Amino acid sequence: MTVFTRPALVGLPGDRTAAREIASSAVTTLSSVLVLFALLVPNDLDRLTPEAFVRLPVEALLGVAVVLMLRDGARRTVALSAGAVLGLLTVVKAIDIGFGLALNRRFNPVFDWGVLGNGVDLLGTSIGRTGAIASFLGLALLAVVVIVLMALAMLRLSRVVAGRRTASTRVVAVLSVIWIVCAVFGAQLAPGQPLASRSAVAFAYDDLRQVRAGIRDRQAFAEEVSVDAFRGTPPSGLLNALRGKDVLFTFIESYGRVAVQDSDIAPKVDAVLDAGTARLKNAGYGSRSAFLTSPTTSAGSWLAHSTFQSGVWVDSQHRYDDFVKTDRFTLGGAFERAGWETVGVVPAHTEDWPEGKVYGYDRYYDSRGIGYHGPPFSYATMPDQFTLSAFQRAERTLERRKQDRPPLMAEIDLVTSHWPWTPLPRLVDWTAVGDGSIYNPMPSQGKTPDEVFTDPAKVRGAYGDSIAYSLNSLISYVETYGDDDLVLVFLGDHQPNPIVAGEGADRDVPITVVTRDEAVLGKVAAWNWQEGLNPDRNAPVWRMDTFRDRFLTTFAH
Repeated sequence: MTVFTRPALVGLPGDRTAAREIASSAVTTLSSVLVLFALLVPNDLDRLTPEAFVRLPVEALLGVAVVLMLRDGARRTVALSAGAVLGLLTVVKAIDIGFGLALNRRFNPVFDWGVLGNGVDLLGTSIGRTGAIASFLGLALLAVVVIVLMALAMLRLSRVVAGRRTASTRVVAVLSVIWIVCAVFGAQLAPGQPLASRSAVAFAYDDLRQVRAGIRDRQAFAEEVSVDAFRGTPPSGLLNALRGKDVLFTFIESYGRVAVQDSDIAPKVDAVLDAGTARLKNAGYGSRSAFLTSPTTSAGSWLAHSTFQSGVWVDSQHRYDDFVKTDRFTLGGAFERAGWETVGVVPAHTEDWPEGKVYGYDRYYDSRGIGYHGPPFSYATMPDQFTLSAFQRAERTLERRKQDRPPLMAEIDLVTSHWPWTPLPRLVDWTAVGDGSIYNPMPSQGKTPDEVFTDPAKVRGAYGDSIAYSLNSLISYVETYGDDDLVLVFLGDHQPNPIVAGEGADRDVPITVVTRDEAVLGKVAAWNWQEGLNPDRNAPVWRMDTFRDRFLTTFAH
């Protein structure tokens, strides 16, 4: 007789129930971790430590209490809304961290969205514009995912709390007592990390306060711009002590105090400046140097340029946006009114710049109109030596002089020392610069950003090399093309980012005047600036917005 045995059954109802319970517990746990992470994660990379997550957030306790008081329909609506807001705050915290690394400041959720476009352009110098756009779209999609997941996580936790009212009430009561005790006695595991946390509420409040302050600041800025002692000055009252001089205001990207003082970068740059002082003295030039305090740090060169030119403090994107819509009297406008031809040289610009009309330039050269046919060097569209050479050919040639044209005033922006500071060009003979094709092999011969940015010491070294190149280009330009009619003012726009400048660095940038004219140097002597190209820690420090008025006052007669 054959005996048939019944095979074991897999997936019985009990097994499925156990699997569902395990999956449900896992989803609840993940939801709790996600929400707690969002509540506790700081918006500052320096405070992103394990201790930051060993805290008790008051927002979680309040959330449980609210859920316990609501009916099902209202509970779902509140949970989804609160989750979406928490997700948005988490995204803003992440952006804050990025702004802290790149710009050394917080993100303004109302006025800073336009800055993200500059971020695309900067990233495009490393991975191409298509790759940069794709990366930002990917980040935008990730932000949406975070917001959706946070809303679903809050909905999940609200259901768990509502389904266990008695246990939830007891737990939140005990934890509330613990939170109050910790808050009263200031208990903390690490400095600045209190066990009784209310960071999410404080973060949201700070953002709202920042928005409100920005709106008020726009009104204050409008009043500042409208007051201008030089707006109505006639040509006869402007710049008489500089008549016949070619005056060049030259910005060196990221040239900050850290390049010349109290850093492992300074010895290299100091050597260039000290040697440059001697070289220019041998060529008949005197020089005076000091510091200006920039309105920005790490990035935002346009804020420094507009502050320097306008004599008002342009320290935010909304101030800049408002400034370029005004008819504020700028240095460029002063020279134009006084009879100079005015020129802007901005090789970093790859697109039209209609806002530039506020500076009063007769002519303007960007990366498309300066005649460069060489390779880019990461962010820098062309080497500084080429920029200076092209400007000389276009505007200061002997043929131009023979036409008996007016003297020049120019703002020239040198960008080789812009982040990421590698690869770098080399100085070549000025007669060999040509259309820039001589630079074609140089980018591949230098280090890539990926090679350098693995080591902070290498980053600082690359920064120092880039500043040395920019300075040597400028010093060599004066030696080669300078004459008795040249007055050169060169300065930094801002300090480099904290990777190089360090946390808490000031915003001071060197500024130097170079000329053969003893009368001009005599005027500058009244400012008590130091002799030479290299200011030390005892050199005067002015706010950058004070330069325009002091300059116009000094050289009026």
